[in-house]
Amino acid sequence: MSVDKAYKLLAMQENISNSKAKELIDKGLVRVGGKKVVIARGEINVDTNFVVKDVAPIKVIFQDNDILVVDKPAFLTADEVAKKYPKAILLNRLDKETSGVMMFAKNEEFQKRAIKEFKANRVYKEYVAIVEGKVIDEIEIDKPILTTKDRGSAKSKIDMKKGKPAKSTVYPLLVEGNKSKIKVVIESGRTHQIRVHLNSVGLPIIGDLMYGKPATNITRVLLHSKITRIFDYEFECKEPREFRVYEFN
Repeated sequence: MSVDKAYKLLAMQENISNSKAKELIDKGLVRVGGKKVVIARGEINVDTNFVVKDVAPIKVIFQDNDILVVDKPAFLTADEVAKKYPKAILLNRLDKETSGVMMFAKNEEFQKRAIKEFKANRVYKEYVAIVEGKVIDEIEIDKPILTTKDRGSAKSKIDMKKGKPAKSTVYPLLVEGNKSKIKVVIESGRTHQIRVHLNSVGLPIIGDLMYGKPATNITRVLLHSKITRIFDYEFECKEPREFRVYEFN
């Protein structure tokens, strides 16, 4: 049976350019037989049928003279979202597959004040995740994290000697079988902090290919930034559909 590179076959199927096909695969939006296509240049059967997932729209949930807040969809990087608002200044970053509260300052004075709040750990950050494993008690994870970058890609790990302080507190919400829905409140905000911390205690987030393990019926990392509080503001983004109707089986 003849084969060709995945991105070329996808480009032909969707009648799009090769570069656009690569972009869709790199974003994690392309699946075959329920499994995510990970390598754009990987060879695959020419009669393969691809399923391409749509990216949800970016929604503005609040703005005033100082701050702009959006509900970031999964599959967009923080920089891609920021390009939509060129006059605003990004205040917090979310991983590509993480959805939820993203904030922008609308002036430099507010940006400086907000940065002080982040540095002093006075910003409340609450996430929701679905993990492998049973969570029935509150868990405090206080482990330093070291982040390294290689060719523009960041990866983090627990490093007791060289890592920067990081603390995550986990609260159980729902347990079904060997999977749990949890609330996670973090202090600081290291790169991939929640994903690394949860994996370090044997609770990998479902859909996390980097730190966890693949899930055949999940297209993304099941991590959502639900509530953020800064100064007198409180912002909440409701969980996407996959969190509300997720089937634990």
